[in-house]
Amino acid sequence: RMAARRALKAVLVDLSGTLHIEDSAVPGAQEALKRQATFFYFLAPVTIRFVTNTTKECKRDLLERLTKLGFDIAENEIFTSLTAARNLLEQKQVRPLLLVDDKALPDFTGIATDDPNAVVVGLAPERFHYEMMNRAFRLILDGAPLIAIHKARYFKKKDGLALGPGPFVAGLEYATDTKATVVGKPERTFFLEALRGTDCAPEEAVMIGDDCRDDVGGAQNAGMRGILVRTGKYRPADEDKINPAPYLTCENFPEAVEHILKHLL
Repeated sequence: RMAARRALKAVLVDLSGTLHIEDSAVPGAQEALKRQATFFYFLAPVTIRFVTNTTKECKRDLLERLTKLGFDIAENEIFTSLTAARNLLEQKQVRPLLLVDDKALPDFTGIATDDPNAVVVGLAPERFHYEMMNRAFRLILDGAPLIAIHKARYFKKKDGLALGPGPFVAGLEYATDTKATVVGKPERTFFLEALRGTDCAPEEAVMIGDDCRDDVGGAQNAGMRGILVRTGKYRPADEDKINPAPYLTCENFPEAVEHILKHLL
């Protein structure tokens, strides 16, 4: 199967849990990213894309956070699930009830939200209370589509694991007997969108992430190779949770970069 693979043309990198945890970088991640970017620029025409399910902040704030942490990343290299959700809202021409954090709202500027006829759920702890969930529930019962920016079960914070939007989406699905349209990882369309404009087929790409199901499983289902890192939300034996297993499991992002530069180019 590996022999049929073509030369590597793109590397997709998860952000939270892979390069950083909140406002702390994963040790050695900045240097590894710089090394990889330099190598790709001078020696191999490989595109780097940063793909993230984060819904806690808009792309501009996310870029600012990464820059402060010492990562040299351009805005057009970041593809977020918020972007994918916005694209879907524009396609469907609906007015969403946005259950997203205030910091994510700039990515929905210009989208009409009066008299909502759709429900969009991201990570929004402040909005996950009975009245708001009940409002979403009633809209969905009246026929509004339920759109999940992603369905992650949990994510990593400095003080430990924290519930993601998945349990709240599942609650609305259960109560209304409907299925959400999911736009972020692990959806195949998300990974293919991230590659758009790179002139790269899925089998010419590799994905690095800390979430076995959403990052690695999703990428491999889309035809890519997936490298799981044991940082962020990783828990022992995560690699046994998907089939096929990850192409590779590494201690951290620097080790994943090392493997790519030595074995995949």
